[in-house]
Amino acid sequence: MSDSNISSSSSDSASIATVDQNVGRNERIIDADQTFSPELRHWRDVFWLAIFIIHLIVLGVLLAIFGLNRFKTADRLNIDRYTEGFWENNNGLTETYWPKYAVAGGVGTSLGCIWLLLLGSRANQMMKVSVHILTTYLAVISVLCFWCEQFFWGVAFATGAALQFLYVIAVIDRLPFTMLVLQKAVKLVWSLPEVTRVAYAFMAVLLLWMGIWSFGAAGVVASSRGDLGRWWLLVVLSVSLFWTGAVLCNTVHVIVSGLVFLVLLHGGRNASSMPPNSLMKSLRYAVTTSFGSICYGSLFTAAIRTLRWEIRGFRSKIGNNECLLCCVDFLFQLVETLVRFFNKYAYVQIAVYGKGFNRSARDAWELFQSTGVEALVAYDCSGAVLLMGTILGGLITGTCAGVWTWITWRDRVIMVGSTAMLMGMVLVGLAMVVVESAVTSIYICYAEDPSLIRRWDPQFFNQMSETLHQRLQHRSARAREVLTQNQLDSHMQDTFHQV
Repeated sequence: MSDSNISSSSSDSASIATVDQNVGRNERIIDADQTFSPELRHWRDVFWLAIFIIHLIVLGVLLAIFGLNRFKTADRLNIDRYTEGFWENNNGLTETYWPKYAVAGGVGTSLGCIWLLLLGSRANQMMKVSVHILTTYLAVISVLCFWCEQFFWGVAFATGAALQFLYVIAVIDRLPFTMLVLQKAVKLVWSLPEVTRVAYAFMAVLLLWMGIWSFGAAGVVASSRGDLGRWWLLVVLSVSLFWTGAVLCNTVHVIVSGLVFLVLLHGGRNASSMPPNSLMKSLRYAVTTSFGSICYGSLFTAAIRTLRWEIRGFRSKIGNNECLLCCVDFLFQLVETLVRFFNKYAYVQIAVYGKGFNRSARDAWELFQSTGVEALVAYDCSGAVLLMGTILGGLITGTCAGVWTWITWRDRVIMVGSTAMLMGMVLVGLAMVVVESAVTSIYICYAEDPSLIRRWDPQFFNQMSETLHQRLQHRSARAREVLTQNQLDSHMQDTFHQV
């Protein structure tokens, strides 16, 4: 334990020195010829690309079967006979519930479009509202679930409200810096109007797939009453929608982060050294050679990031409870190991250098650790703030669909409301990802060559450098305190044994 803390302290001291050296240098360490080079573009993670395409084909067929079997006529395809004995069949129809999902798609799309339209003028205010209102909204939904006698969902939303409140309290001191980073990212994205057009285009593609998905989901909801098998099918369909939505969101992430990286690298979109047709090149690589890496990373990245945020927030408020701290530290180290291979900064490396996902994630994390920027990345909560906005958008979407379902079919309100909430989250998340892409590109550029950020915004560069220096000093001081406490405990134990 003492050796590890000594190592941590010396590592942090070395990181402080490294940061000072990095901040002080002016020369560019990035080879512009290696970015977007066709020679480096090879098909990566092809296995996961094949799995994703096969999954879409198989699921598309199943969705068509589920929806058509209850469309206008109950058991149109005569498949209910195969489910007798373990499936509760009835005469529900697909068109009874499909309009509810249409409302969900419309509300989610509207919220996403409003976010993109107000990106330049009201983004900061919208993010603050998301942080402060989400807890209240979750609590209200919890009360409504208890009122509807849906006790499981009432407890689930109440737990979500409590966790959200505790997380915000844990990171309240980080929010000013987080809002600063988000404000600069919005400024960068707003200067690139083609970025929002990409988001609109992918939102249209996602809506087309959701039309097929909701057709099958409506057929599933119509086929039984309170059946456990129905819930399992909806869970499978929801996982598929989550993966498909994450793939499209991360494709936009790769496209936007690649363009933002080039803008920062060349000193502006109108710079003479800026490669022609940068957006189209980024789009072409994202949907061809790098698409397998995007499919692979989209399976795991979001879940690992969310778990890491919760553990970090809880860990910072534990205090001196050594037993609890030991358990949380074990989970934290486990998640940190996973983050090394699954993190959102990999998408910038994929966009710029065309690497595979695992190598991109590892290279990005090693870059952060070798320069000390990992301390700044850990301090920043921009991803969590954007996630809060995504969840709030999903809750609003689910509420709209759920209220309509409550008026007509009260026993299906949770089924429709929960799946509609997922639809809203995916649609709003697709709009949010353009800002997250700019954030990741800013951090990668700052780690690789701080002069890029200094040239783009000198004041912001100074604020980032000052915050990074403070965080590294804080880590070193904390490591020294733990080391001193361990040495004192060891000395007391030796004295006790001697007595």
